Amino acid sequence: MTTDSHPWQPSALLDTLKTRSRLLQEIRHYFHSAGVMEVDTPACSAAASTDPAIESLVTCYTGPGAPSGRPLYLHTSPEFPMKRLLAAGVGPIYQICKVFRDGESGRHHNPEFTLLEWYRPGFDHHQLMREVETLLLSVLPGPCPVRYISYGELFERQLNLDPHLSTADQLRGVAIDHGIPGASSLELPRRDAWLDLLMSHCIEPAMGEGLLFVYEYPESQASLARIRPGTPPVAERFELYLDGTELANGFHELGDHQEQRRRFQADQRCRADERRTMPPMDDLLLQALEAGLPDCAGVALGIDRLMMCVTGSKHIDEVLAFPLCRA
Repeated sequence: MTTDSHPWQPSALLDTLKTRSRLLQEIRHYFHSAGVMEVDTPACSAAASTDPAIESLVTCYTGPGAPSGRPLYLHTSPEFPMKRLLAAGVGPIYQICKVFRDGESGRHHNPEFTLLEWYRPGFDHHQLMREVETLLLSVLPGPCPVRYISYGELFERQLNLDPHLSTADQLRGVAIDHGIPGASSLELPRRDAWLDLLMSHCIEPAMGEGLLFVYEYPESQASLARIRPGTPPVAERFELYLDGTELANGFHELGDHQEQRRRFQADQRCRADERRTMPPMDDLLLQALEAGLPDCAGVALGIDRLMMCVTGSKHIDEVLAFPLCRA
């Protein structure tokens, strides 16, 4: 961050802001050359993500058509309107935009951040992982090792457990054995929360340098991904880590509107159990899925975290012109 103490000054150094500009130009050049169209969708919506792990920022429109006020949710991702465009037949698309998430602030988090999201009709998640690799190797400075590993194999190698079959009590035992503070008395609402705890405290710090693609997540962590039948069934989902930092999340996209509605409803039940806010599910997305989403894969990639890796920055504020503390 700049050493100037004046709050009106940008947090990032001028050279960093220039690097960001070049990075965005290179990304846009890549997609232009690949024949992927840039799109622009609304930042505010009448619906919001139901994901229990994400909280939306909400505002209110008052004016013609809504004299008593209409709640609008700032998008946490452009995913839903982009899928509506896909269902309308636009073909491969990408978007670079600001997104918003409440309650997220820290070394790798700012409540307003920049997301790159793109969708490839005709791709599955494995094909999309390869494209993510190609894009990043074209913009990262210098050589970068690349590895691929399944979620199950990663846990088996690092913690000697099967994440698909282990119970919450077994996962707690592993957390205790690895010295995670408070694990013996910690009460977590779901088994997946224990998996996330082990991932963040035990696995991510040992990932090492370079790109690491982790794929085939547990069925319970499918989010908006398809499920591949098997023993056990797994989600056709991947996450990408760069130097141990989570950078991207991608899916072989679910196109079944009935299954998507069931997942939204399950999210709402989870929120109700935890006495959380319950934003309305996106009925327009469900209508688009019912009309027909082409077989496709999509991924969201954090530009600010990528900037941190490119510039060697230790805090997200170092790559933002005006983070929350200076907004």
